[in-house]
Amino acid sequence: MQHSAVPELELAHTNTRPIHWVATATALAAVVALSSVLQPDSARAAQASAPQAKPATAVAPATTGVDFPIRCGPQKAVVQKQASGDLDGDGRPETVAVVHCDAGMGTPPDGVYVLTQAANAAKPRVVATLIAPKARETVTEFAVRDGAVLATMLGYSTQDVPSCCPDVKESAKWQWKNGTFVRSTPGNTQSV
Repeated sequence: MQHSAVPELELAHTNTRPIHWVATATALAAVVALSSVLQPDSARAAQASAPQAKPATAVAPATTGVDFPIRCGPQKAVVQKQASGDLDGDGRPETVAVVHCDAGMGTPPDGVYVLTQAANAAKPRVVATLIAPKARETVTEFAVRDGAVLATMLGYSTQDVPSCCPDVKESAKWQWKNGTFVRSTPGNTQSV
């Protein structure tokens, strides 16, 4: 190690003391604070032209507390399945619910209902019935995709077929057209 020709007393600036660290931290804090206040005009211009944040996405209506048009007597209505999506193209999602009565045994028929909720409404409301329970169908597969409701149902060929034993399997698709839901049934209706 090489020794300095200058006595140590003359090199006082090489010995750090707590006051040096406080002075350095204060100077650094002042530079950071000042730089956040004083920005070049080009930086402000870039911030002003930055893309605006998208508005919050609308929330799909919940099924809780909805009065479904299904009569269950002393039992309550149960939402078996649900899916959401923008069905009418207005930018607000609707909820489609598969609902049946909470029967102690057997397979009660399903109803399929479309719910919507206005921005200022306290709760959602049913705006369409795609399948009424009186049709005696049970929904086995269900989805909302690309603005359409898709379902596969088990049903009955005649009123004489016992409720225990559905004998028809059918697929259907509903789409919003001209202010109403239009059902198209693919050609795959088959006997079970």
